[in-house]
Parts: sequence; structure tokens; C-alpha cells
Amino acid sequence: MDLQCYLKERAQVVEGTLQALLPQEAVYPNVVHEAMRYSVFAGGKRLRPILCLAGAEAVGGESHKLLPIACALEMIHTYSLIHDDLPAMDNDDYRRGKLTNHKVYGEGIAILAGDALLTLAFEVMARYGYANFNAQSVLQVIGEIARASGTLGMIGGQVVDLQSEGKNIDEKTLVYIHSHKTGALFRASLRAGALLFEAEPLYLEALTNYAENFGLAFQITDDILDVVGEESKLGKPVGSDSRNRKATYPVLYGLEESRKLAKEAVEKAVASLKPLPGETKPLELLARYLYERET
Repeated sequence: MDLQCYLKERAQVVEGTLQALLPQEAVYPNVVHEAMRYSVFAGGKRLRPILCLAGAEAVGGESHKLLPIACALEMIHTYSLIHDDLPAMDNDDYRRGKLTNHKVYGEGIAILAGDALLTLAFEVMARYGYANFNAQSVLQVIGEIARASGTLGMIGGQVVDLQSEGKNIDEKTLVYIHSHKTGALFRASLRAGALLFEAEPLYLEALTNYAENFGLAFQITDDILDVVGEESKLGKPVGSDSRNRKATYPVLYGLEESRKLAKEAVEKAVASLKPLPGETKPLELLARYLYERET
């Protein structure tokens, strides 16, 4: 399997579905719809929706039925990026090689565009979930994604991240930040597809273990790339973690130990896939690519 072809094909399918789900720019009030579409279609790997689709296939599900749910996860991710970039948060001028939302539309519209994407995501999950899946499974998925997005997930991680800037923190706090700020939505993305296809507990546990190690490997390599990466490839300035005095794995462990930890997480993620009955090759290749993109 060619991973890059797989990712490109999946991203195109997700892109087309997002085009249909988001309000058009001509819909009044125009500016907020323009701002929403600006950030959603500013690039990106579409990793969370792809993980959602791959998770379903790993338990034997038909992933095409999941596309709107998968796209809702991308809306939530994009909302978090818009808010992350704001002056009160990371104060970034560029995202994916383009001006951040607030640099184009102003802080007020950027905040509202993020709010609108989060709200639309749950509307989409409810509307398309109930049309295609068991109601109880849909409720469980909506609940898990809400939790992963809230103060016990992504927002909680962002809060502790902000509070930790400029401080010497321990390993426990660093793990909390990354497992909640980044890992929680990965976990929800992978579990969503399996839950909607009513996967057996053993399969759900395997995907959950994969998700937790995948999320850890992703964040460690992201931290490393902020130190040694190239701005032209990342689409954002390198060194922003250092400038914002953020807690990262290289700061706590150094580059070489961080690379070792990332490799260990990747191997654990791959090993977690063994019990699954469906197609798991994309998930295996994705995990290995995380480590290889940095080395």
C-alpha cells in the first residue's frame, strides 16, 4: 500500500464532503461563512476524519457511511486551531502556510467562526448519525466526541498548557497536556467509527490502545519538528514552542530521548492492531510515518 496515495485519496473524499456540509460564502451573514470556509479549506492532512474512516474499516465497517461524522471531527479540529492561533492563546500569524483567521477577518469574527464550526459539527453528527446508524450508538459517539472536545479533553489540555507556559513542569503534567490537548480527539476519532458499527469490546479496546499511543507519538514528533523541522514543510514558523516558553518533550527529555519515546509509542500502537478483523494496514503505516517524518 502506498500511504501517500491513500492519504491523498481519502483527503479528497473528505474535502468534497466538507464542501457540501459547510454553508456557502454567499449565505448571509456572509463574513462568518467566508471565515469558516477560509480555515477549513486552508489545507491540512484531514488526519482526524481519515482516522475515523480507518477505524471503522479496521473492525469491518463500511466507511463511506461515516463521511459526515468524520467531517464533523475536522470541523472541531479546525475550530480549535482558529482559537489556538488567537493573540490571547498562541498568537500565531500563519497556519498551514497562510495567514491565520484572525489576521484576515479580525479577532471577533475568528472567534465566532470557530464557535460556528463547533456548533455545526454537532448538528451534522446528529442529523446524519441518526439517519444511518443505531440511535444509542449515535448518542454514545456524540457524548464521547463532546467529552474529548471539552474540559475533560482538548480544552482541559489547552488550559493546562497555557498555565504551564514559562514553568518547569514534571512528566505527569506534560503527559496530561498532550493526552488531552491532542490525544483526546484522536481517540474519539478512532473509536467513533468502531462504535457506530457496534464493534466487539475486544476490538474497541485494541483501537483505543492504538489511539493513545498514536496520539503520544504524534505529539512527541510534533514537538521535535518545532525544534528541527523546516518552516516550508510545516506551514508555520518553527520555534514557536520555545518563543512561547511551552512545555515540550525536547525541553523535558532532550531530542534523542524524545525520539526514543516516539519510536516506542509507534511500536506499541502497531502492536495494538493485531486483534482487529478488518483492514489495519493504513493505521500501521500512519503510525510508522509519524516517526519516519521526523528522522
